[in-house]
Amino acid sequence: MTSNVVDTTSHIRANEARLARRQRIVTRLLLFVARYGTLILLAGMIVFFGVKAPSFFLTVSNFENVLNSASLVAIVAAGLTLTLVVGEFDLSVGYSTSFSGVVVVCFMSYYNIPLVFSLILVMICGTGVGVVNGLLVTKVRINAVIATLGVGTILGGLEYIFAPTPIVNGIPASFTKISLGRAFLTVPNPVWVMCFVLIILWIVLNKTDLGLRMQAVGGNIEAARLAGIRVDRVKLFAFAAAGACAALTGFLLSSLLGSGTIGAGDGYLLQAFAAVFLGSATLRNGEFHIFGTLVGVLIICLGFNGLSIINAPTAAQPIFEGISLVLAVGLSTVAQRYANTIPVGSQSKK
Repeated sequence: MTSNVVDTTSHIRANEARLARRQRIVTRLLLFVARYGTLILLAGMIVFFGVKAPSFFLTVSNFENVLNSASLVAIVAAGLTLTLVVGEFDLSVGYSTSFSGVVVVCFMSYYNIPLVFSLILVMICGTGVGVVNGLLVTKVRINAVIATLGVGTILGGLEYIFAPTPIVNGIPASFTKISLGRAFLTVPNPVWVMCFVLIILWIVLNKTDLGLRMQAVGGNIEAARLAGIRVDRVKLFAFAAAGACAALTGFLLSSLLGSGTIGAGDGYLLQAFAAVFLGSATLRNGEFHIFGTLVGVLIICLGFNGLSIINAPTAAQPIFEGISLVLAVGLSTVAQRYANTIPVGSQSKK
């Protein structure tokens, strides 16, 4: 009788051990997909489109076009990354991009303000929009989604006040040369601007006390507050940086288009969010970071480029954008959910 009980207990324990091992394997597999899935997706897209259209897709000029189109999205997304790092949202970046693009052209076309001063003024405007967002969130205590969406809608209306027509022309030739020119190594100027912005924000986020405070606020706001971190100031900086990045993108976008076009940058909102969330699932456990954001931007822009080259239906691009956003949030959620289920020692061994 005793031996039967012992055998049953041993059998139950063996089954529990097998289930635990199976669960650990599944968890590790899901965490691997969450961490490296975006890089695998990026490589897979290059292979797929390269096979479908090798003579067009796999060319230096095409990859140059991809980088050029990715540069503007990356600047917006980099600023958005900072707000997400501190645990907030900014839904005004697309509107702010459009508004800045229209305003800078109006400065030059209607008020004859020189190019350099127009750039300075529009950067001040964009940063000011970010500050307003930050104050509404930190001081007035309005939910970030509501506050930034409201501010963005206001900016969309102000575009029609500044611009008497949907497209504003009359800009100097020197303005269009900024985005269309190649000042160094035949690489488009917006790509160099993107690299500069991403490097600066990466340094701020990873190599400065401010960046560490931002990550602390996003990780645990109450613990950060108890540690003496001025949470409101940190969030205010994140929103201001996002506004400045949106303004710079609007400036470059109008230079690229050769005009100030109402609503031209509105579409960057979804692209930026998809890129940032895709990036949070790149090499990190659902954490927002600049390098991951760049990878996410490349996935989005490479997908758009490839679909255009293979003559995909018009509906394919918005469908791809929507799937990317859902996939991005899903991977980020999986990474965060399973990040703490594996012992630290086993992660370091990997």
